[in-house]
Amino acid sequence: MKPLFLFFMMLLSCACCTSQVQKEQTAVITYCNPVDISYRFTLEMPSRREAADPTMIRFKDEFYLFASKSGGYWHSKDMAQWTFIETDQIPAEEYAPTVFALKDTLFFLASSNTQSTVYKSTDPLSGKWSVAVEKLQMPVWDPAFFLDEDNRLFLYWGCSDRRPLYGEEVDYKNNFAFMGEPKTLLQANPKEYGWEVPGDYNTLVNQRPWIEGSWMNKHNGKYYLQYAGPGTEYKSYADAVYVSENPLGPFTLQSHNPFSYKPEGFAAGAGHGSSYADAYGNYWHISTITISQKHNFERRLGIFPTFFDPKGTMYTITKYGDYPLIIPQGKIRSFEEIFPGWMLLSYNKKVEVSSSVDSLPAYNMTDEDIRTYWAAGSGNANEYAMLDMGELYDVYAVQINFAEHNTAILGRQKNLYHRYVLEYSGDGVHWNTLADKSKNTTDNTHEYIQLQDKVNCRYLKIKNVQVPGGHFAISGFRAFGKGSGAAPEKVSQFTAVRNQEDKRSVTLRWDKPANATGYVISYGIDQKMLYQSYMVYGQDSVTIRSLNANLPYYFTIESFNENGITPGGNIILAE
Repeated sequence: MKPLFLFFMMLLSCACCTSQVQKEQTAVITYCNPVDISYRFTLEMPSRREAADPTMIRFKDEFYLFASKSGGYWHSKDMAQWTFIETDQIPAEEYAPTVFALKDTLFFLASSNTQSTVYKSTDPLSGKWSVAVEKLQMPVWDPAFFLDEDNRLFLYWGCSDRRPLYGEEVDYKNNFAFMGEPKTLLQANPKEYGWEVPGDYNTLVNQRPWIEGSWMNKHNGKYYLQYAGPGTEYKSYADAVYVSENPLGPFTLQSHNPFSYKPEGFAAGAGHGSSYADAYGNYWHISTITISQKHNFERRLGIFPTFFDPKGTMYTITKYGDYPLIIPQGKIRSFEEIFPGWMLLSYNKKVEVSSSVDSLPAYNMTDEDIRTYWAAGSGNANEYAMLDMGELYDVYAVQINFAEHNTAILGRQKNLYHRYVLEYSGDGVHWNTLADKSKNTTDNTHEYIQLQDKVNCRYLKIKNVQVPGGHFAISGFRAFGKGSGAAPEKVSQFTAVRNQEDKRSVTLRWDKPANATGYVISYGIDQKMLYQSYMVYGQDSVTIRSLNANLPYYFTIESFNENGITPGGNIILAE
């Protein structure tokens, strides 16, 4: 009996181990930036998609997402799957909408240069709204409502390369009347704050920054006034924050800034957003990602985890911010709790294609730059792209980032679909279906596919069935998972030299360790506050120009590849 008993116990143990592996694979829900929603074609040429300046709110146990020029808004129960609500009962074609909830009613306001009208709805799922206030005392641009705990309502606004941001208390019981004169809250100071200097890399020192996109949160009795700069078309687009004991100030610049900043990686930019809490009290920041190639306002959205440290410092973690992240099912206290460790497997890997437009080659799909894309010679069903990752990997998720090439589509239209079949193979000869989207009824352009069960493969192939218009085109054919090899060696030697003539700038140089794909530089104003990050691929130096000229900074560098991450060994001070 004993051998038989041991045999069954071994079987049970194996079953439990297998079950645990499957549970680890399937129990988590992940998402990947850019947010996987139906970005709409704009209403004017050139034909391109846009969503930006987002406001997110949790109302009646659902998330509601409003964004510029979208023809409606989205809702979700889990921040992973989004459903679009089309409506013509609010000005959904205006920029920078804001909402707030008062009891069972949601109120909406968008930017205007002529007349600011407030709308309300008790059932936003229906798309039905009515006018709450026909006309505010003055028109406002980039508005943001904030309802305090004592039900006092405040309005913040401003969007200019010359004028400041403003705020005022309004009386919602009296047609949202202003309860005084608008107060100046903050102004640009690019001579000291490098993140306010325009340009992808904050180099346009002779240009004025655009300061805009107000947002307010209250946490532990402190008011956090957030704002965006230096311009929505730049990869340096970021959100910074001032802090006060009162909703209208006076405000003091938080030492850690910008608090939301992502200048590199596949999807760059983390400015003009809103911060909100989920059902567990976890904070998130949704903000604007730049593409800005067909038009300056060609933009997308990204969601990043946000925290308050014991000193009350507000910070957003954007490192690996366009890799898969776990949507938590409880309270979290660190980024590590929601990073599944699924590494990028596709960077600089070979891609075979059916055809190409000469100026838009296949390697644009794996260069980790959303601004570049491959376009097939047509939009026909025989077009394909085959990714060769070079060796076998465990693939946990795939993100297909479609691009628009030679489209003439304007606005939301019926029967616009991305339809395709995604296959995988170990040898490039024998293929299995990974995802059959041949009857897809959505127009999502950054489709993120989390696999129910991981697959071990070397090749991935996407075959076109139907595109909304123009050519079959992809800006990023991205695979995530784990390799079986070694993580890269540690970055043991590096320097961080502050520009003594312009202390907004620092240059880092390091020795490339073996087998590294890229690096994440973590830095901040204190050794225990390395909240900011800068990701680079394949380089051994970088210049960061977004510093506060008046503060010292500490730096460390971690290396990564397809197999994992190796933490940095040293922390260096740059005075």
